[in-house]
Amino acid sequence: MTQTPLSPTDRSTVQRGKKRAVTDRSVLHAILDDGLICHLSTVIGGSPVVLPTGYGRDGDTLYVHGSTGALSLRTASAGIEVCVAVTLVDGIVYARSVFHHSMNYRSAVVHGTAVPVTDPDAKWHALEVITEHLAPGSWEHAREPNTKEMAQTAVLAIDLTEAAVKVRSGPPGDDDADVEAGVAWAGVLPLHQVWGEPVSCELLPEGVEVPPHVSKRGVR
Repeated sequence: MTQTPLSPTDRSTVQRGKKRAVTDRSVLHAILDDGLICHLSTVIGGSPVVLPTGYGRDGDTLYVHGSTGALSLRTASAGIEVCVAVTLVDGIVYARSVFHHSMNYRSAVVHGTAVPVTDPDAKWHALEVITEHLAPGSWEHAREPNTKEMAQTAVLAIDLTEAAVKVRSGPPGDDDADVEAGVAWAGVLPLHQVWGEPVSCELLPEGVEVPPHVSKRGVR
């Protein structure tokens, strides 16, 4: 299926490091699918607030959730503009000069209006999307939310139409004079995220094994 490329608006147009800007929507999707935590920013009482939270993506819709009692979510759901950011660090770039040290990274910044998901079926779907993004296999394995838990949970949907994506990869970009001098080591120290061995809850009955959807998750 052909995807509509990102069409930067005034606020989503990359100003610094324009050569790192990406307009391929599939790259936006890949960044969101590889991340676990987003930062949802809004304004409360005239002051900026940033909320780190888990999320899930379904097509071009991003879902975030939290307590119905959270002021940040209630404010974000009141029809105001919000911003969501996800950043993945792939390595530290060591240059021959401190000025040119950098990071290899993938980042996405989404602008839009957060829409409360209130329809019961849509909310159920959104929570399944979030759960399966963060802990694949859990929606079928664990107990599903009950009526009280659903009432205590707020879900917001954010359209992915307006987004800025930046990617940096590769070696350092040193000045020619520093390369010729050749006195300092330069290169990239990669950063990899790897899942560890599952640690079972001590309250589990004897004989309950780690399920395949947890033990085989592997490296994201």
